[in-house]
Amino acid sequence: MLMFGCVFGLFAVGVPIAFSLLIVGIGFTFFLWGPSHLYMAASSTFGMMRTPLFVAIPLFILMGNVLAYTGIAEELYTALYYWVGRLRGGLAMGTIAVGAIFAAMCGTIEVGTLTVGIMALPAMDKRGYSKHIAIGSVAAGGLLGLLIPPSIAAICFAGVAGVSLGKLYFSMFIPGFLLASIYIVYIGIRAYLQPRLCPALRKEEAPSWREKFKILRGVVLPLLVIVLVLGGIYSGTTTPTEAAGIGALSAFIVAIAKRRLNWQNLKDALSTTFRLVGMVAWFIMSIGVFVNAYNALGAPQMIERVVSTFPAGGLVIIILMQLTIFLLGCIMEDFAIIMLTTPIFVPIVTTLGFDPVWFGVLVMVNIQCACLTPPFGISLFYMRSIIPPDIGMLDIYRGVAPFVGLQIICLLMVMFFPPIATWLPSLIIAK
Repeated sequence: MLMFGCVFGLFAVGVPIAFSLLIVGIGFTFFLWGPSHLYMAASSTFGMMRTPLFVAIPLFILMGNVLAYTGIAEELYTALYYWVGRLRGGLAMGTIAVGAIFAAMCGTIEVGTLTVGIMALPAMDKRGYSKHIAIGSVAAGGLLGLLIPPSIAAICFAGVAGVSLGKLYFSMFIPGFLLASIYIVYIGIRAYLQPRLCPALRKEEAPSWREKFKILRGVVLPLLVIVLVLGGIYSGTTTPTEAAGIGALSAFIVAIAKRRLNWQNLKDALSTTFRLVGMVAWFIMSIGVFVNAYNALGAPQMIERVVSTFPAGGLVIIILMQLTIFLLGCIMEDFAIIMLTTPIFVPIVTTLGFDPVWFGVLVMVNIQCACLTPPFGISLFYMRSIIPPDIGMLDIYRGVAPFVGLQIICLLMVMFFPPIATWLPSLIIAK
């Protein structure tokens, strides 16, 4: 209790989350066991950084950034705009679809939200879309990178929880596309009931069939990258780390083949990659030190004993965990929540007899809600950076609120109908 009290105390005075965990971990190690045990902090950090799963993180981030900064993602949006623009709400639906496709390319919410938003918001504003529908669809579509493989957040969860990343990816596949489908159905219903919110393209603006088929040629290679990465993981041909390397190399080959790779694009892609990898690396290092001290105190065993005597049922405890994650999302970012809660919750989940991979899917869906809830929802600030200055934070809150409700519906579906997450991996493993 004192460890977590110190961590949240440092949060409150403005110390970065990763540094708070690091300071508390080193401090407790030093004062409880003496300076001779500090080597354990270094050893645990080095061990986590060498985990093969974590080696995949910079490669997946690099793959997504190369595809984003070379304009290849823009071609995907243009293709969907050509094909679904004549539908009411077609551009908003297309934004969700592009978010899902781009999630399968990069696995990060920052790159997905900013890239899709920069393309989609001006297009929807020009054609008279409601600003709330436009903002909500961009924010929700960008967050699909948390749930659709190759999710970087899922890699962090799998690495800390000690579960199979391949099995977790299988489990996330159906919930990810289920959530995207729920978004699209919602937009379709709103567009049908309130046509003025999501007007269709006028007939004279619609592209010809020749233009529609011509634009499809530009998306073949990017989609091939997705097939290579996910196909390798799902078929068992490659490990996630090997698939990440193939994906990064394929992204460079596609950019060169399309003559989109220049020095400026390369510089921007590498700069963003280094920044994101640096952020994740600090979290990985700090949680390694913190968990080392936490485990040495015997906290996991103590919590398991308490939980085993808890009068409430196991599902009630799972619900309380989800509420905790949801509330933490109001004050913390996604990686911090995963790194802080996973070593505490997963042993409890296992003790209660639940599948930790299924629990991981619940966490990924819940983290999406966290990213859209004020005051700290990280995606809200990404949206603030790309929308016109005349649109306030209240408009952003109103835009994302319905999509938070849809995320909660998806969370409840996976929670009370576990086969949504467990059926696909059990089918593949059975084969």
